[in-house]
Amino acid sequence: MSFMHHIVFSKIAFVKNIPLSIFLFLTALCFQLPQTQAQPGGNRTFAFLNLPPSPRLAGLGGNFASIADNDLILGLNNPSLINEQMHNGISLNFVDYFADVNYGVAAYSRTFEKAGSFVASMQYINYGTFIYTDETGLLLENQSEFSGGDYAFVIGWGRRLDSLFSIGANLKTIYSSLETYNSMALGVDVSGTYHARSGFTASLIARNIGRQLTTYTGSDVEPLPFEIQAAFSKRLNHMPFRYSILLTNLQQWDLTYDDPQEDVYDPFTGEKKEKSSIGDFADKAFRHIVIGGEFLPTKNFSIQLGYNYQRRHEMKVETRKGTVGLSWGFGFKISKFSFNYARSAYHLTGSPNFLSIAVNLSDFVKPDKVEQ
Repeated sequence: MSFMHHIVFSKIAFVKNIPLSIFLFLTALCFQLPQTQAQPGGNRTFAFLNLPPSPRLAGLGGNFASIADNDLILGLNNPSLINEQMHNGISLNFVDYFADVNYGVAAYSRTFEKAGSFVASMQYINYGTFIYTDETGLLLENQSEFSGGDYAFVIGWGRRLDSLFSIGANLKTIYSSLETYNSMALGVDVSGTYHARSGFTASLIARNIGRQLTTYTGSDVEPLPFEIQAAFSKRLNHMPFRYSILLTNLQQWDLTYDDPQEDVYDPFTGEKKEKSSIGDFADKAFRHIVIGGEFLPTKNFSIQLGYNYQRRHEMKVETRKGTVGLSWGFGFKISKFSFNYARSAYHLTGSPNFLSIAVNLSDFVKPDKVEQ
């Protein structure tokens, strides 16, 4: 073999190994980052970064998917899905959350032939207005109301390496304002997606790698809501249906917490009954799994269904479980505009409503060439 052939084959082997290296790097983060040892709830700042950004994701039950199409909002939480089909697309999303809290996302995509595809987005959450009171609840004199909100400006990049692999990354500038307290942070998402020729796709992501730049009170730095997720999806060959499976919090096995209401006691001895080893293992495993499905009867209409075991197990009321943990949604396209709506049951007290509208500006003008 000539020296030139050796260089060519070495380069091909190197390129083919890039996706594998990315996946190994993301997996290694599970063991390298110290913040992954903490419980996922209640001790991390900027938790709004993990909220579902769109009705479609909410309808599937989670906040991450490996569905590869022209829906640019999917690329917001999985940058390895950002592609040239999203070029010149705009997506506006609004969520009527709980009480006076609401949040939303606005995103725009652009593709450059040499650099790859990009999505710029602004995400916010508005916590509403609050009244100044003392520790007993009495109104304070000469004080009015105050408000609070969190914001994230995100630049996402994605690129197809070959017919099988794509990679992507998000750079996040995060700002929070709560009354007179402010905080800033920088975060990064890194992801990779495998696209099988059969239509099966699998994605892996390390989300919210970063740190606070300034803290609310000048005290200790709080960790970002770091998480490792994996997602799998496939559209069936002979049915208009796509399944979607999401694995959450892969950096930590045990997501359970001590809930006295779940304790079961022997009626004769009064002793607490322990779960069987199989039952305990199954409970911990299912807390990582979100199952979703998408029914696609026509090109311009879809229905989403999802089930989140962890949400149902932690938010249900034993005497009236209802539909907690279930979610549903639908989407349709009229003319050049795409609309989506979803509703996700978090608790008996209420369920958030998700709305979105998306359009591609290229549909209103002559074909727009990808920029060099």
